[in-house]
Amino acid sequence: MKKHSIFHSRKVLYQILKYNLICLMFLCFVFPANAQERFADAVGPVTINSVTSISPLVVPYITWGGEAALFHANGGLKTKPGTIMEKQGLNLELVPGDNFQQQVRDYLSGKTPILRGTFRMIAQASEVIGRDARTKPVVFGQLTWSAGDHFVGRATIRKISDLNGKKIAIQKGGPHVGMLYDMLKTARLSKSNVQIVWVDELTGAKGPAERFRNDKSIAGCFVITPDMIGLTGGPDNTGTGAEGTVQGAHVVVSTATLSRSIADVYACRKDFYDQYKPFIEKFFAGYLKGAEEVISLKKAYERSGSTQYNKLLTMMQNIYGKDILPTLEEDAHGLIADCTFVGQPGNVAFFNDPSNTITGFEGFNKAGLDMAVNWGFASQRYALLPSDINFNSNTFKTLLATTVDAPTQLKQTRFKKEAVRAEIESFNEDAVLDEKTLISFTIQFDANQDTFSATRYSDEFDRVVELASKYGNAAIAIKGHSDPSRTLSVLVKTGLSKGFLKRTGTRGNYRYFLNGKPFSLENTAELIRLIDQRKFDDSSDVENPYQVMRAALKLSEQRGEAVKQSIIDYARKKNARIDTDQIVPVGVGIREPIIPKPTSPTEAAENRRVEFALIKVSAEAVAASDFDF
Repeated sequence: MKKHSIFHSRKVLYQILKYNLICLMFLCFVFPANAQERFADAVGPVTINSVTSISPLVVPYITWGGEAALFHANGGLKTKPGTIMEKQGLNLELVPGDNFQQQVRDYLSGKTPILRGTFRMIAQASEVIGRDARTKPVVFGQLTWSAGDHFVGRATIRKISDLNGKKIAIQKGGPHVGMLYDMLKTARLSKSNVQIVWVDELTGAKGPAERFRNDKSIAGCFVITPDMIGLTGGPDNTGTGAEGTVQGAHVVVSTATLSRSIADVYACRKDFYDQYKPFIEKFFAGYLKGAEEVISLKKAYERSGSTQYNKLLTMMQNIYGKDILPTLEEDAHGLIADCTFVGQPGNVAFFNDPSNTITGFEGFNKAGLDMAVNWGFASQRYALLPSDINFNSNTFKTLLATTVDAPTQLKQTRFKKEAVRAEIESFNEDAVLDEKTLISFTIQFDANQDTFSATRYSDEFDRVVELASKYGNAAIAIKGHSDPSRTLSVLVKTGLSKGFLKRTGTRGNYRYFLNGKPFSLENTAELIRLIDQRKFDDSSDVENPYQVMRAALKLSEQRGEAVKQSIIDYARKKNARIDTDQIVPVGVGIREPIIPKPTSPTEAAENRRVEFALIKVSAEAVAASDFDF
């Protein structure tokens, strides 16, 4: 009997193992290792409970420089006497929140009413937290914009469009998912155009940088600044393979350029918000006051040193650990420098400015839900709710030093106009414009066309407005191109008549010689060099190649200016925010033809185009300000 029982158990165990193996094989087939996981599955089942404690109120924090304002305002992880938060009548307990799935579990179960993440992180969880009326998220404050997150690529990736078909490492559920979404949208690519390798951690042994370092099939990864420096040697460097860097690794896109992609925000459970709105207002006002003081201390530190700022850096190092922030100057201070505080003006811009259609609350809400559903984080759309906090109430106005009363006062010059133009023109001269170009696209125009209708070009104009909004620290060059046909015709006619050029063969198969050497009409760079040297004309000519080429250049400049004005008019009619100094017309003339020697009207039309190029410019070309809104 016992012997039979053992045999039977082994048989049952074998059947179970066989069944499980079949199930595992099925799952591997249906859900490959890097398949998208629904956020609900990652969180698991959680019983929703009410928040029972507000003293202390548990508030999560993440590894980010924006938390410096919270730590400073609270005096550490627990509220200290005499601090901003204590004077606000608050008692806070700050807890780690880098595990966002656990943050959501704590939020649902009532351990905390607060979620702390990027807007798109919260959007990923929108279905899980939005199904129950009690836990619907009310987004009540923006903290910062990121200026220190990076996409690092191998040598094969120069432009954003090069992501097509590539394998990319990124933290699952982390802050960089929205950045990838924006980059793919920039290049008009979808999630299916890339192979995403999800990793568990933001940094460290299980982070994207190590996966990229150890797997050469991965073409790029999303990383924070310390990992970026480890892979490349610095934001403007290319890894050589020495000192731990990766050969050919370089920063393709940074949030220093894509500056309106990662918005750090707070959200609150609706049941708690409805009951304790004044409490939430005091908390966020305290955070904003902390941000003002951190900015002031940071400036003093950068001028001549600051004991108080050093204490803050030490506090951050103690909270995060020396494995995350090994040094105060490079790592702790660098973490703060990687973020841009928005202050009270930024919150007015984010929540209350109707012209902020792309990078304000409504724009982020739509894009976040689009991403959540289209990428498989959620099966249905559950909108995030905007708070109705009055940022001009006494809670804010009596506490803060920098405020605006209304969106109409939100005037911020982001670009140094002449510096931006000078950089782009120098890029043109040095033939490095392509190296600085993140993405480009073109529109065609007819011969002798000098106006550009929004009806005909609305799709492209919408794209320019969107790029200008998201890439807040990049310039958009409008490159006007001309067809070289007229210049070539005059050059050949003049050259033959004066004997500079010799021609053999028959029409359609001519061969040209200059000073006895073969001369190609398709060598545009050499043609322009000789024309500029006036090799084909003299002062007696009524019409010469130099005059024709210069006229083509001027015409291309005028077309660039006309397109810029059309975009400005289009944006204003749509009540969309746009910085006119961010858009720079550039006359290219005949310098970059698609077809160097057209042989038909159709080929000539290919050369008549306006090219929009998203260009990285230096930090010196962007105006500095305390708050970025």
